[in-house]
Amino acid sequence: MITLYHCVAARSFRPLWALEELGLAYELKMLPFPPRALDRSYLAVNPLGTVPALFDGELRMTESSAICQYLGARYGEGAFEVAPADPAFGAYLNWLHFGEATLTFPQTLILRYGRFEAPERQSPQVVADYTRWFLGRLRTLEPVLDGQDALCAGRFTMADISVGYALLLAEYLGLAAEFPPALARYLAQLKARPAFRRAQEAEAAAAQAQGLSSVPAPLSVPQQG
Repeated sequence: MITLYHCVAARSFRPLWALEELGLAYELKMLPFPPRALDRSYLAVNPLGTVPALFDGELRMTESSAICQYLGARYGEGAFEVAPADPAFGAYLNWLHFGEATLTFPQTLILRYGRFEAPERQSPQVVADYTRWFLGRLRTLEPVLDGQDALCAGRFTMADISVGYALLLAEYLGLAAEFPPALARYLAQLKARPAFRRAQEAEAAAAQAQGLSSVPAPLSVPQQG
């Protein structure tokens, strides 16, 4: 049985969405955000105290985009992956990692210095600078998605989950109004996918069953300490 440790709407939503796309059975263990501060027993599962943590038998993984790549390669029978011999393979890998390394990274700084740090440590300058950085990186996506529904190979892949989550996080941060039309359309199409909706329903149901808030983690304000 696959086990996924997850906070509502955190990076761990990527593998949750991938699990639903693949139709795999899994156990979803919900955590308060941030777990390293609010559930210190989780440090025994992942010493970094971050989500996701995914277990597949003896295998443990903690990088959200890598987990998506693993699940697609291990269980997807090619449906959501791009094979090395495919001319789109390089583009697939590039977009898969672009979603985390280029798009999600600046948003973590916006969150930290705009919401999560104590008031005296917050920095409007950092928030403004990295908001501009993030929005500037979207210029790479706009021409690719103008007139097509997926990033590469002419179909939905794990790369779309990686980038799609970064756009979803931007929406939580109130940045969606800055999306060009092609990106707004792309995100709307991703959110309309049945597996995306199932993933959101699964996290809401699991949060309620496990006594946790269903407020998206990027919108919650953790206790200081």
